[in-house]
Amino acid sequence: MRERLALLAGALLFALSLAVGHASAMPDTAPAGAGLRPVSAFAAIRDPRARSIALFTEAGKVIQSPRCLNCHPRTDRPTQTDAMRPHMPWVVRGADGHGAPGMPCSTCHHAANFDPAGVPGHPKWGLAPAIMAWQGKTLSQICEQIKDPKRNGGRSLAALEEHMGKDDLVGWAWHPGGHRAPAPGTQAEFGALIKAWAASGAHCPA
Repeated sequence: MRERLALLAGALLFALSLAVGHASAMPDTAPAGAGLRPVSAFAAIRDPRARSIALFTEAGKVIQSPRCLNCHPRTDRPTQTDAMRPHMPWVVRGADGHGAPGMPCSTCHHAANFDPAGVPGHPKWGLAPAIMAWQGKTLSQICEQIKDPKRNGGRSLAALEEHMGKDDLVGWAWHPGGHRAPAPGTQAEFGALIKAWAASGAHCPA
């Protein structure tokens, strides 16, 4: 009986620390996500390479937003909030990107956002594989990385377009709940930019 009570107390304290950690780091209101220029805005760029680079640079507003970078950390510890602070309470990636044994991401991150406590959620919540880390890299480095099947989960450019433009976990970035700022634009706009970038040669900024 005492062991059960101790476990229950520990779980409650953990949940409380999670809620406090999220709430204390949140601003009073969520700033609106900035817009994305449509693909048509780049049609006047005659040089295909320059147009391709411009398209990816625009898409980079999403890729380098906190909504994406928080889940593509350079260490085994994720970051959180728009300020990209280390995750509190302390958690780690684990072998499969879904947390350590006994403390999976799903312990606190459920199938949907839980706004009263500021805890984000999605059925597939977890971290991108370590080989897909984006934090600390330039947009040029990220661009080269996401084209490389050895570092992008084995995806072709067509599969990358599908992932970026339609995957619902990626789509969470535009519906983050709580006081988190959404990624710029919409997922459809982002997907269109990635598709046009690939079609124009998938060139990367310097």
